[in-house]
Amino acid sequence: MGANANNALTYLVSTLLNLYLCAVILRIVLAWVRADFYNPVSQLVWKITQPVLAPFHKAVPRWRRLDTAAMLYLLILGLVYVYVTMWMFGIGLSVLSAAFYAALKIIVLAANLYTVALTFQAILSWFGPGVNNPASNILWSMNEPILRPIRRLIPPIAGLDLSPLFAIILMQVLVMLVPLPNIFRVGILG
Repeated sequence: MGANANNALTYLVSTLLNLYLCAVILRIVLAWVRADFYNPVSQLVWKITQPVLAPFHKAVPRWRRLDTAAMLYLLILGLVYVYVTMWMFGIGLSVLSAAFYAALKIIVLAANLYTVALTFQAILSWFGPGVNNPASNILWSMNEPILRPIRRLIPPIAGLDLSPLFAIILMQVLVMLVPLPNIFRVGILG
C-alpha cells in the first residue's frame, strides 16, 4: 500500500475508535451528572454502548453515581486503541506504558469532547436562549457542573456569560499539558 492509503487507513481506524471511546465517555458522564435517561441523545449513547457493556455490568458493580463497569471498559478500549495505533506504526510498547498512554488518551478525548459540548451549548444559546430541545438539555446537564464554579469566579459581564469561553480555554490548556505523543492524536477529537 502507498503512503496515502496508509494515512487514510490510520485516520479511518483512529476516527472510528475515537468516536466509540467518546460514546463510552459520554455514557460515564451522563450517568455521573444524572442526565435524563429518556432523552434521545442519552438513548443513542446507551444503545451504542449497551451491547458490549452488559456483561461488564454483571461483573463490576456501580459505585455511587460512577459507572465503574463503563470505566473499566473505557480503559480496556483505550488499551486497544493504543495497541492498534502502535501496530499500525510498527512500534512495540510495554503494557505499563500502553496503560499510561491509554489513560492520557482518555483524558485528552474527554477534554476535547467537553470543548465541543461547551462550544455547541454556547452557539445554541445565541440562536435560541431558553429553547428546550434534547441536545440543549443534555449539553446543559453535562456542562453545568463545570460552568457553575467558573460562574462563581467570573460573573456575567454586561449580561454576557463568559464562563463557557473560560472553560474551553481551560480544557484546551489541559489538552496541551497532557504529554500524549502525536501518533495518538490522530482522528476526530484526537
